[in-house]
Amino acid sequence: MKVTVRRERDGAYSLYVAKKDLESRVIEAEAPGLWGGKVTLDNGWTFQMPAMPADTLLPVTVEARRLEASV
Repeated sequence: MKVTVRRERDGAYSLYVAKKDLESRVIEAEAPGLWGGKVTLDNGWTFQMPAMPADTLLPVTVEARRLEASV
């Protein structure tokens, strides 16, 4: 799923999912710098982020895989 990653003024990351017209803040990141690990959004969704260089310029649109919620 294509997501656009941006950094907000307060330094937090947010993801925009155009297909769902959804923008949510990242509340937890498995890997430092967001890339190459799982991230959890404030709405409960979890994405596997692609590996990217730490100095990737934002905003950037990437292909991320949405993970199923564990029950």
